[in-house]
Amino acid sequence: MTPLGAVFRPQLAPERLRSVCAVAERAGLDELWLWEDCFREGGISTAAAALAWTERVRVGVGLLPVPLRNVAITAMEAASLHRMFPGRAILGVGHGVQDWMGQVGARAESPVTLLREHLVALRALLAGERVTVDGRYVKLDDVALDWPPEGPHSVLAGATGPRSLRLTGEAADGTILTASTNAEGVRTARQLVEEGRAAVGRGAGHHPVVVYLLTATGPDADTRLRAELVAEGLDSVPDLGVAGDAGAVAKAVERLVEAGADTVVLQPTADEPDPEGFVRFAAEEVRPLVP
Repeated sequence: MTPLGAVFRPQLAPERLRSVCAVAERAGLDELWLWEDCFREGGISTAAAALAWTERVRVGVGLLPVPLRNVAITAMEAASLHRMFPGRAILGVGHGVQDWMGQVGARAESPVTLLREHLVALRALLAGERVTVDGRYVKLDDVALDWPPEGPHSVLAGATGPRSLRLTGEAADGTILTASTNAEGVRTARQLVEEGRAAVGRGAGHHPVVVYLLTATGPDADTRLRAELVAEGLDSVPDLGVAGDAGAVAKAVERLVEAGADTVVLQPTADEPDPEGFVRFAAEEVRPLVP
């Protein structure tokens, strides 16, 4: 069965998260995803709260921008979540929006190099290894976690361009694709990820791909979807996003799955009038229609 999620967008005030979590838990949502968008809400703090307020829902963070944090801090926080909430935390990292990184003095000359170094060190630390590395950006001297995760865990990475997508295949345990990705984009991304895996001999096993799907429902769904696509400069991308009832959304999910997505996360428009209702719609109406 394809895991189905929904996004709690950080345009909402942090105190709104608890009610959304309660609905997600009651309605049976598979996954609730959070973003760390500058300068709105912290990804780890909101994930910890969401996990503590629920018992069953998996909570994803997509993405944590690596220029903002030392890899040792990322590893410590990730390990704590995995140990306190086994099997329920999903963490993804990315090189961040470069304009935002520039605003805080953290813009890297080579974002892809930074992401590669961060991924390699982070996965090693979470595996319980003692790490010494003197990279261009990541520098660790005999560092190991006292409390590495005990159970299975994965480090996902977000990517859009060909270099970043190949990198996720090389150095991450899974890939997160933004809502600007249509079915054809998923196929292309899957191919690039597999090229990256093959380049470093990671052919065995499956590399999961998570895709956000911009979704609008309700009487003004078409208008809201169109407005967001225009605002994001994505209105020329064919077959992007979906507006309509549960049947229409389920068909859009299936198209992404057929193209190579393993998990689809419904992303409401920024002006979604009822976030709790959107989560209930995803769990109770769309979920039963998705194989």
